Amino acid sequence: MQTPRHLPVTPVLTGLLLLLGSCTTAATEPSLPTSTTDTPETQATTTVTQQASTTSGTTGSTTATPSTATEPARVTIAPEALVIESFPVPAGSRPHDVAPATDGGIWYTAQNLGELGWLDPATGETRHIDLGTGSRPHGVIVAADGTAWVTDGGLNAVVSVEPGSLQVTVYPLPAERPDANLNTAAFDRDGVIWFTGQNGIYGSLDPATGTMTLFDAPRGQGPYGITSTPDGSVYLASLAGSYVGAVQPDGSLDVLEPPTPNQGARRVWSDSAGAIWVSEWNSGDLSRYTPATGDWATWPLPGDASTYAVYVDELDIVWTSDFGGNAIVRFDPDSEQFTRIDLPHSPGNVRQLLGRPGEVWGAESAADHLVLIRTEE
Repeated sequence: MQTPRHLPVTPVLTGLLLLLGSCTTAATEPSLPTSTTDTPETQATTTVTQQASTTSGTTGSTTATPSTATEPARVTIAPEALVIESFPVPAGSRPHDVAPATDGGIWYTAQNLGELGWLDPATGETRHIDLGTGSRPHGVIVAADGTAWVTDGGLNAVVSVEPGSLQVTVYPLPAERPDANLNTAAFDRDGVIWFTGQNGIYGSLDPATGTMTLFDAPRGQGPYGITSTPDGSVYLASLAGSYVGAVQPDGSLDVLEPPTPNQGARRVWSDSAGAIWVSEWNSGDLSRYTPATGDWATWPLPGDASTYAVYVDELDIVWTSDFGGNAIVRFDPDSEQFTRIDLPHSPGNVRQLLGRPGEVWGAESAADHLVLIRTEE
């Protein structure tokens, strides 16, 4: 077991205050020291209403038919109602992943700065927390108590940031596992954190004890995205290995083969029924695996797509990001229709999506902006 390191609290106040006429609820800011030297810069929020295009998807699976089982009622959003709001973050941040905070704000990994950022959607104000020398944070998830957990490839560690004190605690990987290239994380049914490392590992960290366990991934390099189902089962995606893996009780991985060879499974997300949705980087497809039956279904995204992120919202609507099309794409599994929303900046390069009821969030890593799609009035 590795001994965690505690870093001094040294937040960086960036103070970008924005005027957001469309946002009516203020987030409660983390308890950061008040700056006596920085003068907040006021900017106008860029709110872009994109002309979305809707396309019917073609089921490409040769092994399964999409489920017709009764599912929760869903709200169909007319294309003209889809709006992207854009929030600037400090220049050079290169935000990678986002996670809604329990206080109403949005955490984001400022990968290029080695910091964890926090955005107040009501004002546009941002605050940054230094994660330590050499940090290059990739993923961020939030525990029920509000603690942000970061997978940091630069530190080769999992890092926690407490929401009140902003205390940074570093949980390094064992010395014999250098340069794991940590990517993303998810909580299992017991609150244990499972994480991926693209250089051929996956592992777990028990926040209660600090115990970390690492496993060699099948086929070596590749583990990238990870998710947990409503019952707490954990699945990961191997980009280089082109498979989905189901974590077993003993920590081993059951390899699941998507229908398309060499598809480049990048990220995964569970819907409310426990089906696993997969973004396929190489094929440009969106796939679904149903654990109860072992069936797969596949839909190609419209155009010359490079499917990066995948997220399933509370209504079981599926959202993906398309690098090739510089867009966020909405998919309704019932109608099998895709709706494309162009990003406000080109290139935007949205690498991950996450949300909370009524909101879907992402980060334009190439443009130093966070983006929001509101899914309800």
